[in-house]
Amino acid sequence: MTGALAPTKPLTALDRCDRCGAQAYIRATLPVGGELLFCAHHGRQHVATLRDKGADIQDESAKLNETSSSASDKR
Repeated sequence: MTGALAPTKPLTALDRCDRCGAQAYIRATLPVGGELLFCAHHGRQHVATLRDKGADIQDESAKLNETSSSASDKR
């Protein structure tokens, strides 16, 4: 065993925020097991506290700033 963390699967549109049900962009894997999913808004509220408590944070909120080529073609 190498001690490396298992790769985390990317978040999809099916992953929903545990606070409000919006699409999740942040996953907090807790040191005791389990995970919490947050939209970008709720993630910003809770991520610092969770990180301080040892949670591993996967933040994919940068996806909100990406535009697809098909979206820019429709302008």
